[in-house]
Amino acid sequence: MINLPKLFKDDDFDSSMWLLPMLPLRDIVVFPHMVAPLFVGRSKSVNALTDAMNNDKRIFLATQKKAGIDNPTEKDVNRIGTIANVLQLLRLPDGTVKALIEGKTRAAVARFVKNKDFFQVAIEPMVETEVSPPEGIALVRAVTESFEEYAKLNKDISKDLVSSIAAISNPSKLADTVAAHFSFKIEDKQRLLETISLEERLSLLLRLIKMEIDIFKMDQRIKGRVKQQMEKTQKNYYLNEQMRAIKKEIGSEDDPGDELKELEKKIKRKRMSKEGAAKVRHEFRKLKMMTPMSAEATVVRGYIDWLISLPWFDRSKVRTNLEEADKILEEDHYGLEKPKERILEYLAVQSLVKKIRGPILCFVGPPGVGKTSLATSVARATGRKFIRLSLGGVRDEAEIRGHRRTYIGAMPGKIIQSLKKAGVNNPVFCLDEVDKMSMDFRGDPSAALLEVLDPEQNFSFNDHYLDVDYDLSDILFITTANTLPEIPLPLQDRMEIIRLPGYSEYEKYHIAKDFLLSKQIEMNGLEEKNVQFSKNAVLTVIRRYTRESGVRNLEREISSICRKIAREVIKNKDNDSFKVTAKSILKYLGPPRFKEHQIEEKDQVGIVAGLAWTHVGGELLCIETLIMPGKGKQIMTGKLGDIMQESAQAAVSYVRSRAGRLNIDNDFYKNSDIHIHIPEGAIPKDGPSAGISMCASLVSALTKRPVYRDIAMTGEITLRGRVLAIGGIKEKILAAHRGGIKKVVIPKENEKDLKDIPSTVLKQVEIVLVEHMDEVLHHALILDEGDTLFKENDIQFEMIPKESDQEQRPALI
Repeated sequence: MINLPKLFKDDDFDSSMWLLPMLPLRDIVVFPHMVAPLFVGRSKSVNALTDAMNNDKRIFLATQKKAGIDNPTEKDVNRIGTIANVLQLLRLPDGTVKALIEGKTRAAVARFVKNKDFFQVAIEPMVETEVSPPEGIALVRAVTESFEEYAKLNKDISKDLVSSIAAISNPSKLADTVAAHFSFKIEDKQRLLETISLEERLSLLLRLIKMEIDIFKMDQRIKGRVKQQMEKTQKNYYLNEQMRAIKKEIGSEDDPGDELKELEKKIKRKRMSKEGAAKVRHEFRKLKMMTPMSAEATVVRGYIDWLISLPWFDRSKVRTNLEEADKILEEDHYGLEKPKERILEYLAVQSLVKKIRGPILCFVGPPGVGKTSLATSVARATGRKFIRLSLGGVRDEAEIRGHRRTYIGAMPGKIIQSLKKAGVNNPVFCLDEVDKMSMDFRGDPSAALLEVLDPEQNFSFNDHYLDVDYDLSDILFITTANTLPEIPLPLQDRMEIIRLPGYSEYEKYHIAKDFLLSKQIEMNGLEEKNVQFSKNAVLTVIRRYTRESGVRNLEREISSICRKIAREVIKNKDNDSFKVTAKSILKYLGPPRFKEHQIEEKDQVGIVAGLAWTHVGGELLCIETLIMPGKGKQIMTGKLGDIMQESAQAAVSYVRSRAGRLNIDNDFYKNSDIHIHIPEGAIPKDGPSAGISMCASLVSALTKRPVYRDIAMTGEITLRGRVLAIGGIKEKILAAHRGGIKKVVIPKENEKDLKDIPSTVLKQVEIVLVEHMDEVLHHALILDEGDTLFKENDIQFEMIPKESDQEQRPALI
């Protein structure tokens, strides 16, 4: 026992106690006879070291019970520690202190003395119990031999250290010196420090050394085993296998068998088809016989996970309340009566029949008319989940049907992936832009869709990856497209085509008033009560700043106005009320982009307004014909397709056959050149429906009679003057209405299509039904008073038998 100076009065403390500053230690236990460097950063600890250096350089070292505590209290520090000498103290630039200390003797804390700058304790040195010579010699020898055995295993221990340990004859010093050189747990080191009985301390130290030797040997065996496994497999597995082997030895790793048992429970709980369940059980038996880390096991496990994660029989509850569904559809979209009616019919049948195969609908219409958003509303109205899959640009058949498992990284197709994400097997599945698919050497995705969209086959859809039948018949498939001709006919045959034509001006106004204005005002941080759009303002935007079938550009223009108003609100915060009128539109959107009406300013000779049907809706076409002296050349310009050029030739032949009755020179085709031109020559044009328009333009040019500027026409012409039915009637009439046309001439056979035209349009546009070209000329050409177009007083029509082959006539696009 060392001699310590008495630093306090005897009447306050027991005479055997001594007063010293205390330094709490973290993650280290200092034994007597041990020299160790300490890095000290806490202010109280630094003050304790400073006090020790200012006095007799003695300090009491005690280890914290929990190293994570930054500000320990009396309860957080062990009561037994080591009295040490501070050999050296060095202050570092960062404010911390490096101290070199040497342990001297064990001591116990009798009590803590109040000191706000650092811990100060009254300590009592601990007297060790001696050990009998025979046992002491045996234990000392055993400890020395065990240390030498460990030194042979651990190459980090030098021979000089082994020699110095062997030279120690004092059992207490030997135990403390050996313990200081082992990386025992902090708890075990503290136990050694607290053990006063020398015999017990040596016995405990011997057990710990033996355990450390066993652990070291085990570590060497693990490394050897891992090395062998690494040579057989790959070096990349080294760390994982070493960790696995370590955990296996200490018994803390989850048994791979437990994972398989958990997977087996999932398989038993999952309700699947008979074929799917049999397939899963077969693959699971294979998985149990495989090495967990093998590549094949990973593939099989992934396949099983896919099968048990699919919603084989999980369903959403379908809403059958027709009134509620109708209300939701009306809230989301204005108009679109035909698709809404079809959805309500499906719900009505669903409420009467327990199981009904989901319908397969195809919404066809120009951009911006609400095809995709209508599909979303259908899901909301029916209470189903909604899945959207864009097929634009898809050219690989595997995107639909998946890859076979023989390929690395194989996965199911998008259909199965989407169902897994949805978690139910009866969602509304929107296949967007189905007309934008293409094909290459990897296959044709539209052919893969034939099975998906066939109600007679999709109850047993077979994905290449799953290789089992999956029932898609409960899914309500909705496809969207801009044009039908781009969709293969076999695929069209499997879908119920519902056309969504363009909106009339009246419908656009109501859509803007009821939906777009409030939406854009809110999106731009404004309030409806502060921003008012007049009716004329909305109509001005529709007429002068947009020319489209849908409302997408209309919404953009309204958004642009709201953004400019938002800017004004920030600039002038006092003015928070804005009224947008027709006059103020010019300030917000600039000069008008379109004329209010597209019709000519006056009636002219040889100029006729035709009607076209494009993938973005209906359009007005200006057809011009010019007669020039020449040698009978026929010139057709405006990037016309083959069908359109043939229609022009048919019109010329008809006029030649009727030249006498039309008071036209019979030899006009010999002595004059005929030039037919359709402006906007950069845009390709084709189709037969401009036949009567080109014929009327030609007759007007030859007879020098002008054509009414507010009349438009569409229809196919035959050589004998018969006017045949064409497609896209609704879109064309809506285009005429937008362009300010007052009268539209259409084939008599298209009378059935007029039921789809909004009544507001029919009130403003006169529809003329014709069967023969003579009727067209009668309505189109302007005659002077007393003038007649034909030699006879009345138009005489020949009874011409109908052409039989009229099934596939492409429309004018």
